[in-house]
Formats: sequence, C-alpha cells, structure tokens
Amino acid sequence: DPDMPFVPSIPEDQFILVEEGDPAVIPCRTSDPDAQVTLVNSLDKSVHALYDTKQGFIGNFPAGSYTCKTMVKGMEFKSDEFLIYIIRATSQLPVEIEALKTVYKTGETIVVTCVVFDNEVVNLQWNYPGKVKEKGLIKLDDIKVPSQKLVYTLTIPEASVKDTGDYECTARHATKEVKENKKVAITVHDKGFVHLEPQFSPLEAVNLHEVKNFVVDVQ
Repeated sequence: DPDMPFVPSIPEDQFILVEEGDPAVIPCRTSDPDAQVTLVNSLDKSVHALYDTKQGFIGNFPAGSYTCKTMVKGMEFKSDEFLIYIIRATSQLPVEIEALKTVYKTGETIVVTCVVFDNEVVNLQWNYPGKVKEKGLIKLDDIKVPSQKLVYTLTIPEASVKDTGDYECTARHATKEVKENKKVAITVHDKGFVHLEPQFSPLEAVNLHEVKNFVVDVQ
C-alpha cells in the first residue's frame, strides 16, 4: 500500500519491555516486503540492527525511543514511535509478606506489606476478606537503592471482626510464567481483653526475712 507503507501498530506494540541483556523486537513492518527500512533513535541517528520483514528490527537496544523510516516514490515515511524500557528482573521471584501485628481490635487500622525483590515490573494482586467491598487501600513504593525492591502496602481502615482471615499477595513475573504467593493470618477481636493467670494461691505465708516472688502471666 503506497499510502501506508508501515503496517499500523496497536498501542501495546509501541511499549516494549525487555529484560537486561535480552534482545528486543521493534515491530515496524512494511506493506511492501522489498522496502528498504532504516531504524533511527531519538537523536535521529541510524541504528544498525537485523531487519526481518515479518517481525521488524531485532537486536539489543538501549532504553529509549525508536522510529522506522522508508522511502516510497521519493517520499519519506515514518512509522509510529516505539519505546523500549529495560527492566531488571530475575528468573526467581523472591517475595516476603509482613504484618506489623496479627491481632487487632475493632476500629484499628490493619497494615500488611508485600515486598518483591530484584524485579522492577511485576503484576501483584491481593486477596483478603474485605476485597469484595474494595475496603483496602493499596500503595506502591519502588525502591532502587541500595537494592531493587517493590513494596506494596495494603491498609484496611476501621477494621471489624469481618476482616478476620487470610491476607494473601500473589506476584506474577512480567515476562516469564513465574508466580509466587505469600499469606498471613489476621485476627480482629470485637474488643480488647486481658487474661491474668496468677502463679500463687489466694493466701500465701512468708517466713520472717524471706524473699518471695509473686508471678502473674498476662495475655
């Protein structure tokens, strides 16, 4: 098609996630398999890479934006812009879940944290008793120094007895079929309580000058 030398691309194709060290495909394909195509970076400088008419340019590209160019009857045409994002990822998916405490009273705020190490892009989902009502507030902190970790914090304000149960986070790898999940059990009581267990009798006798300890276990 001389009016459309580049096959239109969908938005999902224009954002390319690549793991460190892996080759990427910039999918600018032409409607004419014999077309001469050039790849340029954001500075409009030519980038040398293998071109496959059925896939596009293949190679190890630095992060940044790229555009393809071709000539049709003396006129220059440009493809859509493609953005390459290099992500740090490991084949493993180390995940840890942490709760400040596991026993709460009604009205308190539940806080549970799920941390993903050494991976920059993951899909993380929470499962917890109040999820149907979308009771939880989720925050993400992307920490890069001194090491890469994604910290997902789930906060449940004004907890009730119905919020008792398992709190589970499931992380899925951005590019591999790898997933990991962790969970912690949280209990919410209607009200606080104290249980005392004295380790002595109602009446105790002591000799003169004797030192005696009175022990009470408190829960």
